[in-house]
This record gives sequence, structure tokens and C-alpha cells, in this order.
Amino acid sequence: MGVNLFNADSGIQIRPEIRALPAYRQGRPAPADAFKLSSNENPYPTPAWVIEAMADVDIARYPESTSRELRERLAEIWGCATDEIIVGAGSVSLLYQLILAVAGPGDEVIFPWRSFEAYPWLVTVAGATRVQVPNSVDHRHDLDAMAAAITPATRAVIVCTPNNPTGAAVTAAEFRDFMAKVPANVLVILDEAYAEFSHDPEIVCGKKIRGDYPNVVTLRTFSKAYGLAGLRIGYGIGPIDILQAATSTAIPMVVTAQAQRAALAVLNHADDAMAVVHKICERRDAVWAALREQGWDTPRPHGNFVWLPTGTDTDRVAAGLEAGGIITRVFAGEGIRITIGEPESVDVLLRICADIVSG
Repeated sequence: MGVNLFNADSGIQIRPEIRALPAYRQGRPAPADAFKLSSNENPYPTPAWVIEAMADVDIARYPESTSRELRERLAEIWGCATDEIIVGAGSVSLLYQLILAVAGPGDEVIFPWRSFEAYPWLVTVAGATRVQVPNSVDHRHDLDAMAAAITPATRAVIVCTPNNPTGAAVTAAEFRDFMAKVPANVLVILDEAYAEFSHDPEIVCGKKIRGDYPNVVTLRTFSKAYGLAGLRIGYGIGPIDILQAATSTAIPMVVTAQAQRAALAVLNHADDAMAVVHKICERRDAVWAALREQGWDTPRPHGNFVWLPTGTDTDRVAAGLEAGGIITRVFAGEGIRITIGEPESVDVLLRICADIVSG
């Protein structure tokens, strides 16, 4: 009788915490007759100027490993030195590099929960201990509780604003009060993957606080607002010594030449790119207002998505949305995140949500 090699135990000693760790789940694909609102992607077609920028890349050659030209351009925009910028394969890649640089076995990394699904496994893979601090009842970070959770073993704290998946954001005043409680030797990672969608002047902005704190690194991405999710490119801004350490933990030459060219094209067409962002924000605000009018207790969104805190009704609501052609990101027993997608998806979404409420 043959041996099933795919199910056989190789005998290799896998770390027990890795065996127990579920893999990151990508947003579910949608059938042809449905809207995929399960991943926070930009719904608009790739601009011609992005495609043109990548057209003459010689893929037989390795990319420039430091993303020097892109870092110089970002440094001009952020008003900092080129070495205060780091580029990686999406902001999540940089998050992983930073955690690897500061935390290992016996160390702790604090983050809010519910928040970005990658946080738990990034910390676990690094060998560190994850400390999850529940959000407040209004789906926002409990920054006081996060500060209180800091111990001598704490090496990093992640602040996600706007928060994925609840959409809530941290104000500048709240962040300032929080930083007053954080020891200077603890790295604070300000994850601003959705910052371009937040236009509230009271919300903390990494660009405005740059240089105020020697232990803060701000992360941004080209995936969400700028529609380069398929190219995987993001960047960080922070103190040179921290970024040098993060560079040492990176996989060499992981940022492709196409991604670097596309990101530069976005920066060179910033007005056009932000015009698309404004359209998405207007659509988001309209969806949120309509949901509130229907009776949904959804928090004010600051990203390119809305959050339905459906609790024990989550599976039933998600099934109703899917049956109507809306594929969402489902967090069993907690809620549903719905990306703001194509204009055509809005009426479908709101009609289904209205039917669910009335039913």
C-alpha cells in the first residue's frame, strides 16, 4: 500500500507554536456575479501612467536593492533624510522586519485587538510573546490599557490608525498622552496603512509628528489608497538606527523594480491619485450614513471600509450578504468588514443591509 507523502509527518521538529499557528487568511475571492468587498483594495483600474512607468523594466536584472530613487523622493515629501526612509514589500513586510529587529524569545509585543489579522502571527513567528489588548466598547484602541500592559519585557507596541477592521482612529491628543506613558526604550510602530483615507484634522498623522519621538516608526503603504496592492510596496519613516536594524532583517531585493517604478509614478501624479481617494471617501461616507439611518450601529469609518459589529449574528448577516452578491471579510462572533468598492456595489449592499434589518 502506498504512503501518502502529503499527509505523512516528516519527523522534523517544527516549533510547536508554529504548528499551532493558523496561516494568514486572504480576503475571499468573489464569483463573477458578485462584488468582492472582502479585501481592502482600490476598485479603480490601474492608471495608464502606472503601466507606462513599468513598461521598460528589464526583469532579467535584479532590482536596485535599497530603492534609493524612491526613498529620495519620499524624503523630499516627508522633509527628512533619505536614510530616515525604508522601503519594503508592503508595510506588513516592514512591520515584520521591525518586530524581528527588536523582539525575540522572552520579549513581548503589545497590540490592540481586534486589529490587523497579521499582528498575532508576525509576533509568534519572531518567537516573541504577543500581548493582545481588547478594544474599547466603541471599537477604538484602549490606549490607557495598552500603556498599562507595558512591562520590562515589552519591546514594541503597535498602534493601528485608522484601525483595521473597525475603522476607528486615534486622535493626535490621545496619541500624545499615550506616548507620555511609553518608556523611551520601547518601539512604537504607528501603522498608518489607511492614513490617506482619513481627512479629520484631529486624527494623529505620522507626517505631522515626524521627529517628535525618537522611538516611533510610521508605516505607510501604496497598496490601499494608490491601488498597487498586487505589486507589494510600502515604506516606513523613523530614526536611522532603528531602520538600519530593520534593513538587516529584510530578505534581500524583495522590492521589485516594477513596484519601485509604479510607486514613483504615483508620487509624480499625486493629484490624480488623491482624486480617486476622495471619490472613495465620499462613497464611504454615503454608505456609512445610509447604514446608520437603517439602524446599524457602525462606528464612523476612517479607512476605505465600514465595520458592522454584528456579534453573535455575524454568520447569519454574512450569509445574507453573500446570498445577495456581496462577499465580505467575516470575523466570526465579532463583526463584518465591508470594503468600499465599485459604485455599482453600493445600491446592492444597502438594499441587502436594509432587508437584513427589516427581517
